[in-house]
Amino acid sequence: MCKILITGASGFIGTNLASDLMNKGYDVCNIDIHNPKIPEGNTIWKNVDITDYAAFEQAVLDFCPDYLVHLAARTDLDGKTLGEYAANTVGVENLLQIIHKLPDLKKVIITSSKFVTRNGYQIKDQYDYCPHTKYGESKVETEKRVWKAQPHCDWCIIRPTSIWGPWFGVPYRNFFDMVMHRLYFHIGHIKCHKTYGYVGNAVYQIEQLLFSETLNENNKVFYIGDEPAYEINEWADEIANELGFKVPTMPIWFVKCLAKFGDFLGLFKIHFPMQSFRFANMTNDGINDMANTYVIAPENPFSRLEGTKATIAWMKKYESQKRKSYHENPKNKKT
Repeated sequence: MCKILITGASGFIGTNLASDLMNKGYDVCNIDIHNPKIPEGNTIWKNVDITDYAAFEQAVLDFCPDYLVHLAARTDLDGKTLGEYAANTVGVENLLQIIHKLPDLKKVIITSSKFVTRNGYQIKDQYDYCPHTKYGESKVETEKRVWKAQPHCDWCIIRPTSIWGPWFGVPYRNFFDMVMHRLYFHIGHIKCHKTYGYVGNAVYQIEQLLFSETLNENNKVFYIGDEPAYEINEWADEIANELGFKVPTMPIWFVKCLAKFGDFLGLFKIHFPMQSFRFANMTNDGINDMANTYVIAPENPFSRLEGTKATIAWMKKYESQKRKSYHENPKNKKT
C-alpha cells in the first residue's frame, strides 16, 4: 500500500487532503503539533514539531513514505518579524535535510503561498517575488531553500490562493461569515476579480501534482485555485441567494469615509471592520496564473455553486455542534 506523509494535516487543507487519501485506501501519516480536526485523524497523527530536527527526522524515517506533501506552516499575517515564522524557514530546512535520507521517495510537494507576491503584481518568472507581509517573506525563504537544496526526487512547489470550504478558518472564512451575518455589502458598481479555490478542487489539484511528473526545471511552481477568477459580487450574491436574501449596495464615497474612520480608530488600537487596507482589498483585482496547474489537473470536480452549498451546510452543522457542546459542558450550565 502506497505510503503518503503529510505534514500539517491537522490544518484546513491538510484535513481535507488526508481524509480524501484515506478514503482512497492510502496509508497516510500526519505530522503536526495540533490535534486533528476530525476523529479519524487521531489514528494517523504524530504530535511532532517540525522545528525539532531530531523528533522530526525520527518520525519521518519511522514512517518511510513513498510520497510527501509538506503543508505544515505558520500561516497568519500577525507576525512582526521573520523569526516568528520558524516553521516556514527552519522547518523547511529540516525537511530538506531529512528527505535525503529517503532514497526511495518518489515525490515531494512543498507548500508556499500566493503571498510571495502582492495582489496586482505582474510576476516575471517562477523566481520572482514581491512580498508585502512578514508571512510572505517567510514563504519566499521557503521557496529559496527548496531551490538551493534541489531534492533528489521529483518535486514541485505549490502556492495556494485563497482556498475556502469545510474546515477553513480565518482569514478566508471571514468572507462567508460576513455574507451569512449580513455584514457584507457591494461597493457601488465596482467589479473585482480574484483567484479563489474550493478546497475539494484544491485537493484534486494537489493529488494530480503528487502523482504526476514535474521534472521540467522551468516549470516547478504551481498555483492552487479555481479558474476562472471569481467576480466577488457575483459570488457574494450566490452565497446570499442560498441563504434567502440579497446583498445590499453602498455608495463608494460612503465606504471610503468608513475606511478613513476605521484608520483613525486603528491609531488607538480600536478594531473597526472597514479600513483603507480592507477597502483596497475589496476593490482591487488579485488574479493568479493557473495555466501550469490546469495542464496537469484540467477538470475540477466541483463547481463554485456546489462548493458554496457544501460549505454553507458544513458551517451550519459545525456551529450547531459547537453550541450543543457548549451547553452540554457542565461548566457552562446555569446554577
